[in-house]
Amino acid sequence: MNNKVHVKTNDEVVVINGKDRGKKGKVLQISPSEGKVIVEGVNIVSKHVKPKKMGEPGGIIKAESALYASKVQLICPKCGRPTRTGTAIDSKGKKVRTCKKSDCLAQFK
Repeated sequence: MNNKVHVKTNDEVVVINGKDRGKKGKVLQISPSEGKVIVEGVNIVSKHVKPKKMGEPGGIIKAESALYASKVQLICPKCGRPTRTGTAIDSKGKKVRTCKKSDCLAQFK
């Protein structure tokens, strides 16, 4: 099975499917083996937390949950639109990700 994910940590993405459709956020964590990502401010769930130490409060906290990487699309830093990515070789001979929009063709960090 291919364990490659098309986004990286700290990429700006937009959700393209589901209850949080249209929301933008930064990728906090990636799990390539599951094919999931955690995006800041997206897919918020309530977790019941037990107090770990004496005097520490327990309760219900809100936290981001993982969602499938196929439900997010990378946002180009130059044109600001959701895009697919391609690869190209830059002037230093290093492989970089590029924007696939025909009028943009920007390179990602």
